[in-house]
Amino acid sequence: MAATAVTTESAANPFVILSAEPPPLPRAERGLESRSPLMPQIPLQDGEQYRFHFDMSKCVGCKCCEVACSEQNNNPAEISWRRVGEVEGGVFPFTQRLHLSMGCNHCVDPSCMSGCPTGAYAKDAKTGIVLHDADICIGCEYCIWNCPYSVPAFNAERGVVGKCDMCHGRLTAGDSPACVAACPSEALAIEIVDIAEWKSKYRDEANAPGLPSADDTISTTRVTLPADMPLHTEKADYHRVKPEKPHYSLVAMTVLTQLSVGGFAAAWLLSLFGGADGLGTAALLSLALGLASFAASPLHLGRPIYALLAVRNVKTSWLSREILGLSSFGLAASVYAAMLLWGAPGAPAVGGLASLLGLFGLYASARIYLVPGRPAWNSRQTIADFLLTAATLGPLLPAAVGSEYGVLSQAAAPAAVAQILNQLWRFLRLVRSEEYEKQASARLLSGELARLFLLRLGLLMLGAVALPAMGLAAAGFVLTLAGALIGRYLFFVSVVPKNMAMTFFERREAA
Repeated sequence: MAATAVTTESAANPFVILSAEPPPLPRAERGLESRSPLMPQIPLQDGEQYRFHFDMSKCVGCKCCEVACSEQNNNPAEISWRRVGEVEGGVFPFTQRLHLSMGCNHCVDPSCMSGCPTGAYAKDAKTGIVLHDADICIGCEYCIWNCPYSVPAFNAERGVVGKCDMCHGRLTAGDSPACVAACPSEALAIEIVDIAEWKSKYRDEANAPGLPSADDTISTTRVTLPADMPLHTEKADYHRVKPEKPHYSLVAMTVLTQLSVGGFAAAWLLSLFGGADGLGTAALLSLALGLASFAASPLHLGRPIYALLAVRNVKTSWLSREILGLSSFGLAASVYAAMLLWGAPGAPAVGGLASLLGLFGLYASARIYLVPGRPAWNSRQTIADFLLTAATLGPLLPAAVGSEYGVLSQAAAPAAVAQILNQLWRFLRLVRSEEYEKQASARLLSGELARLFLLRLGLLMLGAVALPAMGLAAAGFVLTLAGALIGRYLFFVSVVPKNMAMTFFERREAA
């Protein structure tokens, strides 16, 4: 403990006494009311952790904190672990623009940690800081989807994500984080927060215009708003909506796995009624498509070579469960195919087990996307979308490869109609929602992406209903598959993430 100077003066004899310990602080000054010094010099007690405090009334939008963060962490120019955004409000001519500075909120219940398939995130037991281990990160980007603030940032050069760790190394040395030290107006500070007390009052002090609700993960960042906050304050970039990354490898992987499971289950069910010609071929083709999609699935990872690490967090990550379920399906389906070739008894039971494992894998795959940070995905209609895709494509595959069960192709029609209704109902819910992100997704689907949305529904009706009724199962399968791929593309690009307010002018990367 560094020596602390305590000064005592009298008219005759001023003097200075050096004490080895700092003077005791009242409990109130350790908690929410403490804003000085910018970095507390007292140890944490049980049930406490560090947190950021941001004073909006002091922030001038200079972005010194953002620059200092990037320099401290050696990040490229396009990646910001701390971001400065803008909010605006008021009634003309009395309008005002204010600034937000946000890094990681080191939440009480961090969704990035529960969703990570490799366990790369951990909440430090001593400080409460949410830490990220880049050595075991595979770059799947699911933590970005899980975080309602979109705090983690993907570094394409390294193939991993990264995020603010409150300059953990500086903290252990007794220094404040780089952003806090660089702020010229002292708008940022580090405080100690009592978690139990914070849970009862965070809604009043963690929420602010331009930020997602703190309810999703119980953000610990305390925000002080100006006393004269303007009316109707909203994000400066409120009206700027653009499509998200398409994730083409995930488009192909999810559709092909659903086709694989659906085709295998359809072939297995019909084999129970006589083992007609063509069903064994359909089962083998379904298995081959599934294995191909498994092999291609690591392509969306930043570090594909470490893909096997994705099964480490089966306890909380639906991605780990998806991999386990679909891998088990592939193994059981392979055993089933071998038993059919050799004429071994018990094949139907193994086929049933494979079908159940495949359905679990599809359910886990859909659950990956049910995250608060992506409101348009976060509904049971996503689960229905994935399962109905399997139910539509599955019966068409055996019919397309020449099964004598021609009526099988018509079994896809009810599932296709249900899928169309599911998509239309989802769109109507987005339109009618009061959530900004859902309304923005509806805006994309009815504007920039409208033609693709209508094409997807038309291909589904033509390929899965009209053509099979005319005996054109193969053509119907091709069109239905094309419609499913377009639909999954729209699924990824039309989602609008929760995020903090950004600047009015969009930053353009250098060519």
